Order: sequence, then structure tokens, then C-alpha cells
Amino acid sequence: MKRALALGLVVYACLSLLSACNAADKEILGAGATFPYPLYSKMFDVYAQQFGVKVNYQAIGSGGGIKQLAEKTVDFGGTDAYMTDEEVKAAGAAIVHVPTCLGAVVLTYNLPGNLALKVTPEIAVDIFLGNLTRWNDAKIGEVNPGIALPDMAIVVVHRSDGSGTTAIFSDYLSKVSTDWKEKVGAGKSLNWPVGLGAKGNPGVAGLVKQLPGAIGYVELVYTLQNKMPAAAVKNKAGVFVEPTIASVTAAAAVEIPPDTRASITDTDAKDGYPISGFTWLIFYREQNYGGRSETKARELLKLVSWMIHDGQRFAEELKYSSLPADVVTKADKILASVTYAGKPILKK
Repeated sequence: MKRALALGLVVYACLSLLSACNAADKEILGAGATFPYPLYSKMFDVYAQQFGVKVNYQAIGSGGGIKQLAEKTVDFGGTDAYMTDEEVKAAGAAIVHVPTCLGAVVLTYNLPGNLALKVTPEIAVDIFLGNLTRWNDAKIGEVNPGIALPDMAIVVVHRSDGSGTTAIFSDYLSKVSTDWKEKVGAGKSLNWPVGLGAKGNPGVAGLVKQLPGAIGYVELVYTLQNKMPAAAVKNKAGVFVEPTIASVTAAAAVEIPPDTRASITDTDAKDGYPISGFTWLIFYREQNYGGRSETKARELLKLVSWMIHDGQRFAEELKYSSLPADVVTKADKILASVTYAGKPILKK
């Protein structure tokens, strides 16, 4: 009787352990960019319903996503700023970038009258450098004829956390202004000349909405969710372009390298919105590390493959641009290169 009871307990313990391992393999951890979070939230919810795999994603900013991946506390990171060669080297192993969608970084503001403003590169630079301090400045009025600009102070709002949205915006400003490039530069975290900091896209949108006269930069969907305006921005072709799915897609009509790490700001496309960018999922090319199972690695790749194929149907309804066909082809090749103990995970 005692032997039977002991054997039963051992079997129960083994089954419990197996069940726990299976459950762990069915939960994928991620962290990073807030830029694509509305889309990811939708995708991950649908994926869990269809395949029983839960994705726990913490929208903490691109800098946080890169850091947590490097520390191996998550299965994947999310970033709107691709990792530099130096950052990948510091991580200690090869990291792949798989783009999931494209989006627009927009200039949103809080002015009376729901004004539809136009902004030139020069105006954007001068506002965020602190050179323009009043909304009724003649420089702003010149490109917005017929609009009664208020005599209000300009209150700049920027990201306080490490941010891919900041990287896209500052990359654009650095391309259009030598002054900005020399004084501030581009990156996920900056020494801002002026302004108030807020955490994440939701934080910036919320602070702009609270402060009369404020202007900040966020991903397009956050302005739509909060019923906030987004400025039309003058592009390289001299056209004032509103941020839309079509204008972001047009901005991406450039040659994308095989590893997909590309900047599409300040596009040459006549109809392209000039502050557009990809966002990526990042993870290790070799998945056999830290006690990870091959099953867990395969579940990660199946999720990412679904996101760049079937999951793309959710992009446009949430005001993101879906991936161009050639970029999907490149992403598929990247997924095919991911290994476990040196062997490709996905079967051809």
C-alpha cells in the first residue's frame, strides 16, 4: 500500500512537472516599444485564442526592450530603432530583426479651435530646439495662411524613457537639420534642449492633451485614440503630407537590406510621409541558451511568422501600414536562419 502510494506520488509529481513545462512553453515573454503596442495587443489576443499560446508583452519603450533581451529576461524585444552593430556585439550573440509593420511619428498639439496645421522641417527643428516659443510666430503663420494662430506659449513634450519613437523622430530631425545633428543628434535617449518629459507614447499623448499650447511627437494611432490633431509635414519633394496608411506605405518604397535594418525618414517619395519608420521584433539567432527548450523556440518563431503573414490583416484597421511583400520575403529568410543547437528551427 505504501509502495503504491509512493509510486503514485512520484507519477503525480512527474506529470505536474511536465504540465508546468508545457505551460511555460505556451507562454512567450516580450517587452519593448510602445509605438506598435495597440497592434501587438490585438495580434497577441487573437493568437492566444487561435493557438492557445499566451504572449505577455510589456510596453516599456524600445530601450527597455533591448535591455531586457540582452539580459535574457524575455524571449523577444520590441524596438522601433534597430540595434546598431555595437549594441548587437555588446549583447554577446547574433540578434535578428524581424519587421512587423510600419507607422508614422506625428506632431500632435493642443490648440483652441481644432486647427489643422502645416509644419516645415525648419519649424519642427526650431520648436524642439526652443528657438520658436510662441504659436503666433510669423514663421509658423507664413506656412499656415488664413489660420488664426493663438498668442500662446509653445510647450514642448518629449519622451523621458529610451524610445524608438524618439529615435525615428530625431533621425528625421538630424537628416533635415545640420544644427540639430550637431547640437542634439539622433538616438533613443537625448539631452533635450527644452521641454517636459513623459513616459511612453501614451504618456506624451496624455500630457499634450492636458497642457494648452503643448506639442509632442507620438505614433499616429495614439492621436486617433485621443481625438487629437496631427500636423501635415512638408517632405523632401516640397509637398505637405498628412500621416496616413498610404503616405507611410509610400515612404517605404526604398531598397531594404537583407537584415531589414533600414531608416525611411526624410523619404524621397513625392507622396511619402517623412517621419515614418519600421518597428521590429528582436531575438537571438541561436535559441539554445539559458535552458530554453526547442519547443519554446519553435513557438516563438511560429508566433512571429503568423504576425508577418496572417496577422498583417489587423494593421490597417489600427492605422499602421502592413509590410511590403519584398520585406515579408526578407523576414521569412531571417526566420529560416534562426537555429536551435545549430539546426534550423522552422522546417521548409
